[in-house]
Amino acid sequence: MKKVLKIAGITALTLIILLIALPFVFQGKIQGMVKQFINENLNANVEFSDVSLSFIRSFPEAQVNINDLVITNFEPFKDETLLSTKSIAFTVSIPELFKTASEEAIVVNSIYIDEALVTLKTNAAGVTNYDITKTDTNTTETTSESSSFAFSIEDYSIDNSTFNYIDEGSKMSFHLTALNHNGSGTFSGDTSELDTNTEANVSFMMDSTNYLDNHAIKLGALIDLDLANSKYTFKENKGYINKLPIEFDGFVRLLDDDKGQEIDITFKNPESDFKNFLALIPESYSGSLDGVETSGDFKINGIIKGINSDETIPTLDINIVSNNASFKYPDLPKRVENIVINTTIKNTTGILDDTYVDLNTLNFKIDNDVFKSSASIKNITKNMFINANLDGVLNLANISQAYPVTLENELTGILKAKLSTSFDMNAIETNAFERIKSSGSASVTNFVFSSDDMANPIEISEANLTFNPTTVALNQFKAKTGESDLNASGTITNLLGFLLSDTALKGNFDLNSNVFKVSDFMSESETASTENQSTSASESLKIPAFLDCTINANAKTVVYDNLNLTSVTGTLLIKDQTATLSNVTSSLFDGALTVSGDVSTKTEIPTFNFSLGANNFDISKSFQGLELLQNIAPIAKILQGKLNTSMNLSGSLDKEFLPNLSTISGNALAELLTTNLSESKTGLMSKLESSIDFIDFSKLDLKDLKTTLEFANGQVSVKPFDIKYKDIAITVSGAHGFDKTLNYNAVFNVPAKYLGNEVTNLLSKIDSEDANNITIPVTANIGGSYTSPTVKTDLTSGVTNLTKQLVEIEKQKLLNKGKDKVSDLIGGIISGNKTKTDSTKATQTDAIKDALGGIISGNKTQTDTTKTTQKTNTTDAVKNVLGGFLKKKTQDTVQ
Repeated sequence: MKKVLKIAGITALTLIILLIALPFVFQGKIQGMVKQFINENLNANVEFSDVSLSFIRSFPEAQVNINDLVITNFEPFKDETLLSTKSIAFTVSIPELFKTASEEAIVVNSIYIDEALVTLKTNAAGVTNYDITKTDTNTTETTSESSSFAFSIEDYSIDNSTFNYIDEGSKMSFHLTALNHNGSGTFSGDTSELDTNTEANVSFMMDSTNYLDNHAIKLGALIDLDLANSKYTFKENKGYINKLPIEFDGFVRLLDDDKGQEIDITFKNPESDFKNFLALIPESYSGSLDGVETSGDFKINGIIKGINSDETIPTLDINIVSNNASFKYPDLPKRVENIVINTTIKNTTGILDDTYVDLNTLNFKIDNDVFKSSASIKNITKNMFINANLDGVLNLANISQAYPVTLENELTGILKAKLSTSFDMNAIETNAFERIKSSGSASVTNFVFSSDDMANPIEISEANLTFNPTTVALNQFKAKTGESDLNASGTITNLLGFLLSDTALKGNFDLNSNVFKVSDFMSESETASTENQSTSASESLKIPAFLDCTINANAKTVVYDNLNLTSVTGTLLIKDQTATLSNVTSSLFDGALTVSGDVSTKTEIPTFNFSLGANNFDISKSFQGLELLQNIAPIAKILQGKLNTSMNLSGSLDKEFLPNLSTISGNALAELLTTNLSESKTGLMSKLESSIDFIDFSKLDLKDLKTTLEFANGQVSVKPFDIKYKDIAITVSGAHGFDKTLNYNAVFNVPAKYLGNEVTNLLSKIDSEDANNITIPVTANIGGSYTSPTVKTDLTSGVTNLTKQLVEIEKQKLLNKGKDKVSDLIGGIISGNKTKTDSTKATQTDAIKDALGGIISGNKTQTDTTKTTQKTNTTDAVKNVLGGFLKKKTQDTVQ
């Protein structure tokens, strides 16, 4: 006995070793066969990580695993994934592995697929991505001999998978997610029986309309397989759409020569409780049906019969009926009652385009509000034609009190509608208004709507629409949001296009407002930066892309930032996320404002391009109230009077919709009217007065001042302009930055007669028209910043200039009068000044000496008749005179 056990143990161990070791022997063969099968049959790029063989996992059968299989297409779907899967496992009987290459193909008994993603696609040209099987020009006999695998499936499963079908031509998509499907049966002879179970979530969309949205389905189907006749008959079958049970029977038969399938299936719901209708709605929308009270019936039945091929579909006759039904959720106060549903889906010809839907009746009542509707939809797969009627009253607040709908914001208001419409979708999309027929009216009263995208709820006290054959008249629209009020009327040309497709809302409107506050239409959002911190930032206001309209506006007051504009009128054109202003006028800063230009939010950073005109602006108010003007001309803050200007500006806007100064470019022409300086002095004015003490800046003549400014790269360049103080001409030019930095030059042409009594006496003795007209150009270089300015002057060079001019004039007179006249004049000058003391600064004295020395030296050849002693006396005399006037200059200031 021990010997038998020992032999059995050794045998078992040997078998186990063989089961473990043999896969390594055959694995290369299997991997080669897989590659051969792919190369012979598929016209696509196929990749997988490895192919493994096991005799243990499915013992007594062998199991072949292909891991990480990915199939991608060639043109015209290049690099798009047709199929990817975590693993595909095949089972075969072990003897099949010992077949030689000359024998028949290996027979596969089972297939198990895990985490597959399949995407079937048909593009607009009708080309499919799943037609990847190679065309075989060989005979059937040859093909059979060269095949690596044959399939005789006894059971299979598909787990945790997704299936997508997309038809770009018909704008149709079908999706199965969370798909789990398995089947098994007895496959003997020509007839067999297959037992299947399927669970999945299904979605179906056609032409932007969701007909099924993640609906849960379950199906347990027992199918008779007539393999000889390719006929599959359903028996004892029950499925679920969400929680609605459906029973069906019938058959599907495959036709010869790939001519399609013959289908003959009938179905119905076995129960007639109205709760079955609620079960059709996904639970995420309908909520739990536990405890829901219902009354009335709900019946659905249908027949699908005919040939499904490339040219035809089966005929359809599907009916959905409910009479006098009601429901009430246990946690909600309102009941929906008097529900009547009568809908038919039919196709009597087998031609897909002839399918139509008749929603003959859809009525319901909440409280005392009755709402009735009907519609028909034809030509579903191409240019859909719709005919609809609405008639009723609906208190919007009752929706959430009768049905567990999740609304981001509470709805209130009364909707009334009585209208009829008929149109085809192509007419909607192309604005072919002659094919859009509508009549009736609709109104909303006391409607309140709020959103995270809005700073304040919008309260519509009244909105009234009249539907005409080609347009919709907005008879009245009264609303309020924040502190702003709106009163509008106008015409909408494509309301249905806006509601039913992606077309823009087009129209022309007249808008009136007593107060229009821009901040009421802007919103703020909070975004968390860390777990414990959050930051708040204003989102840029976006002009809606769906608007294409013209608005003629009239507002008594418009509040923008800290500006109050009054009597605002003009035209606003909104299109393509751009708002264009034209002929906009307003009263502002005791003057008149005109505006034209546009603002665009098409890009991430909004941009603007404006032409502004200001007439008779109060300078003080405008420069205190408008930051842009403060930055363009900061010195104007201390001006009093009136301003005219025309300005062209372009740049970008920040998140508060204010100009980003560093991006501004443009130009301006400014004119000051009846202007003077205010008594309050800035740092700049104090610096100027302390550096240039012969000017009383409070008495500058600024009347009729005109200048041109240019802006770019954060800088304002000022073209030279002239102003006057008495008979002192002043020329100013330069630039400043929006960062308040200054770089200006002011040239003061100062008449010599204003520089003290000694100069006046000298000029009277010289008694020359040239001497009386002498001016000194004194340049003030202004730098630093507006809050901390620096002022440097060139008085030294000015004194040098004056000295040169006086000596030159006097020298010419002396040369003309001769030696005696020179002696008398110089002697008188010296005598008249001999009690004076020269207190001129060293730099000024040196400048005079240099000037005199240069002049005398430069004229040696012209003064041969004058002796050296006379030159010396003349020089000394002029030095004494100038020294006296320079000393006096520090004491006397021009008044």
